[in-house]
Amino acid sequence: MIFKSKHMIKKTNITILFLIFIQLSFGQEISTFNDSISANFNEIKIETGKHKHLWGKDLYGPILLVNPDTRQIAANFSDSTGILKQNGNIYYGILPAEINMANTAVNWDGRRWAMIMLPLPVNKQDRINLLAHELFHVSQPLLGFQLFNAENNHLDQKNGRIYLRLELEALKKALQTDNKIERKMHLTHALTFRKYRYLLCSGADISENLLELNEGIAEYTGSVVSGRDKKQSLEHFVKSISSFLSNPTFVRSFAYQTTPVYGYLLDDTKKGWNREITIKTNLTDYFIKASDIKIPNNLRKITALLLNQYNGKAIISEEEARENKTKKLIAEYKRKFITQPHFELVFEKMNVSFDPRNIIPIEDKGTVYPNIRVTDKWGILTVENGALMSAKWDKILVTSPLKIENQIITGAGWILTLNDGYSVIKDEVTGNYKLTKK
Repeated sequence: MIFKSKHMIKKTNITILFLIFIQLSFGQEISTFNDSISANFNEIKIETGKHKHLWGKDLYGPILLVNPDTRQIAANFSDSTGILKQNGNIYYGILPAEINMANTAVNWDGRRWAMIMLPLPVNKQDRINLLAHELFHVSQPLLGFQLFNAENNHLDQKNGRIYLRLELEALKKALQTDNKIERKMHLTHALTFRKYRYLLCSGADISENLLELNEGIAEYTGSVVSGRDKKQSLEHFVKSISSFLSNPTFVRSFAYQTTPVYGYLLDDTKKGWNREITIKTNLTDYFIKASDIKIPNNLRKITALLLNQYNGKAIISEEEARENKTKKLIAEYKRKFITQPHFELVFEKMNVSFDPRNIIPIEDKGTVYPNIRVTDKWGILTVENGALMSAKWDKILVTSPLKIENQIITGAGWILTLNDGYSVIKDEVTGNYKLTKK
């Protein structure tokens, strides 16, 4: 016989009640989460439906909402792989390991999906903006736009950064005035700074235009579909520019700030201008012509005269100090990934995801990505402490391995899970490591 005192029985009852409460709460949590996700899908469906005129089609389509910690996904469409299981009108599953997580468009299971990381923004307009941006990327090929991801390394250099910052300061002032004459003046100055940047940085006009046709037009689309009123839009753009300027680099993210603002300002006089844009459009020249702006001939002299109106002296001083720090950082990265022994992984069929806000171009050697995940035929590489992507995007370099255990290879701030049929070998002459097929 097992004896239980009244105290023990009371404690057991409390425990049982506590467990029941946990189970009820968990069930309520799932239900609440399901309702929230369903509401998110419904609100973007409604807003894209309201804006069919923007591109002549409804942008609503397949969406994957991904928990970056667990790789759990919630989708608004089913799949044919059996990964997604239906619960109400939502489909849940685990994202396959070979698919990288990012806010992007991804081809999976014969469909093109908009993938967005959870949690979604709390603000409704910001949430819709993000979803609509990625849904534009889903429809982008059907709209005749190619997916350009050109790097703009000049925007990590002193002159490129100075004249982008000046352009953005002028755009902020254009947004903050209701006077049409003043607005046009600031808009003219913004595009003047841009043209001078192109004069200083060879090829910048081409590479910047490619990114603006991709991310810039997508972000403009998101801002329109978001449903912000005039006051909310102005506040959003000014806040977004101010936040952007604190990013470590502008190389891959500037277009999120420029194109939406030029497009918003142009909407006042030329609604539907975006339907005239093609992959051959030079957006800078288009905005200049459509806004009836005259760019002065003597750009060097004019920009020197305009500097003080837009905090020019402080910007130049800050960028000179940053350049000195960056030179030291680049020297360290060159030593780490080029001159000393390292591990070189050549791509076969590569897919990557990364944070575009903190990358660092290394002259003509490529670009350092502090955080990046690569999937390829040879396996999965996860980097949390820097890797050098070659300029041609044909290979990636990390530091030498510290531990090789079966198919798991680890180094300082990175881990590689190799697929069967591949192994790591060391070149005894150079000291470098590379992959080989067994």
